[in-house]
Amino acid sequence: MFQNFRLTMAWLHTWFGLVLGFVLMVVFFFGSLSVFDREIDRWAIPATRFEPQPMPSFDKILKPVFQDMKPDAANVEAAKSRVNGPIAQSFPVINTWSAYTTHRDPVLGLFAGYELPNAKDPEDMVWGNRTIDPRSGASLPDDHLKIGSQFFYPLHYSLNLNWKSLGTWIVGFAALMMLVALVSGVVMHRKIFRELFTFRPKKHTQRSALDLHNLTGVVALPFHFIFAFSGLVIFGGTYFPITHTQLHPLHELHEKHEAAETGLPHDRANVPGTLASVDTMVTEAQRRWAAQGMAGDVGFLVVRHVGDANAYVSIYRAGTDRIALVGNGIHFKGSTGDVLREDPPQTAVASVNTFLTGLHLQHFRHWLLRWLYVLGGLSGCVCIATGFIFFVEKRKRQHAKQGVTGARWVDAFAVSTVTGIVIAALTMLIGNRLLPTDLAGRGDWEQAIFWGAWALAFAHGIWRTAPVASARMAPAWAEQCWAIAVLGVAAVLLNWVTTGDHLLRTIGNGYWPVAGVDLAILASSAIAVLAARKLHRRAQGQLTPSGTDAGAAAALETARA
Repeated sequence: MFQNFRLTMAWLHTWFGLVLGFVLMVVFFFGSLSVFDREIDRWAIPATRFEPQPMPSFDKILKPVFQDMKPDAANVEAAKSRVNGPIAQSFPVINTWSAYTTHRDPVLGLFAGYELPNAKDPEDMVWGNRTIDPRSGASLPDDHLKIGSQFFYPLHYSLNLNWKSLGTWIVGFAALMMLVALVSGVVMHRKIFRELFTFRPKKHTQRSALDLHNLTGVVALPFHFIFAFSGLVIFGGTYFPITHTQLHPLHELHEKHEAAETGLPHDRANVPGTLASVDTMVTEAQRRWAAQGMAGDVGFLVVRHVGDANAYVSIYRAGTDRIALVGNGIHFKGSTGDVLREDPPQTAVASVNTFLTGLHLQHFRHWLLRWLYVLGGLSGCVCIATGFIFFVEKRKRQHAKQGVTGARWVDAFAVSTVTGIVIAALTMLIGNRLLPTDLAGRGDWEQAIFWGAWALAFAHGIWRTAPVASARMAPAWAEQCWAIAVLGVAAVLLNWVTTGDHLLRTIGNGYWPVAGVDLAILASSAIAVLAARKLHRRAQGQLTPSGTDAGAAAALETARA
């Protein structure tokens, strides 16, 4: 089919990158935003703009909130198809209470799992959740969307397409093909080390786009490879659901055998039981961690078989001082507070898994490394965007002569993906500041604004890329860059007007979560202005008499490269 192996790799790199690049652009961009998802949450919900808090007292603050919780109405509605007969009206059996926090969370997320009567799967549950101020236990409105952690973060690994985990499967396939594209990219570039130091921004668009594509691809190659691979590892249970499909009976038997070995009850005793002081258990867990040279705070706490004689409490350490995502769990008998088990040292395989998981999720406390993650993710965005541009620039003249519109449609999808997602994200933040605080279903409105803005950007991209069919530069890129600039400034100004938290105040008070989001938005606006002006100059250059000659020279130079 091809003359040599290198040309085969070039074909793979081109077409896998083109078809799946649109998905990977979303993954990289929103993955970069997810590095600071908690900070975006604080920007989006002004009521959470206070310092991060440790896990509060369970006995005094968390337990009363848990006892007041009920299953979420939407979760109960979704469970109607998972039961035999009509859905129950009450859910008296509580399977779990859990609380989770990080060193960047000012608020605390609580979750409760309730047994689902007449469920087709005996282990099925319905869930309730609540977000509280850990200082007082006061609840925050349930319909206030945490834009960073509840929308941008899942968008980067699931595209927020949750039906049968469809989005997770799409992203997984894109990540797998990204590994192929990375390897094929290395093979097809014979002068990879020279390309690491080559960037000619003043050359024609095709040449400078290829230079920047190579540069960002080579510099961040280890980052891109590790994150694609570790993402596949994290969702391995979704892609290969052996324990809950082919080996389900064996999985159940293994769980019961493991429970017998560890002393942690697998089933309820169906005998009422009391719960001893969980605060005392937390104190004992921290004492044991300190004795092992790992003093730390509680990151995750869960009570299983609530209200039953077999209830037990698991307390996990917040591992902010290490990369590997480990919790050093200590488990207590619920009724007495006696220690049932301390998690043993991990096996070599489990250690590799927790290291890769922690490396990807970056829950550790290291601000410089977090920014390097952002730069690595954004370099992936630049690499993909310049790949799109190179593809279009290389083919648009040939397609124009042949009367085909392939390059035009690729450019339309590219501009809608590259600049369109930025427009959608900024429009969502603007909507967040403009929508009334007490608006019912406020989070649903914010999500609708995001998808609506992205749809408009897509329609604009299709409309304003028509000149590509005539081998000219599409004005859509510059116009959407100007839109990003205006929307970014508007978002920062609206944050000031609606909350009073302008940059002089937030920087002066050292409140960097909100100040950082504002500064990042303004930096995006500044970059968009520079890009728009650059694109305008290049479009003007195409209108000069020498533009045709320059295009011919560009094609010749790229062919030689």
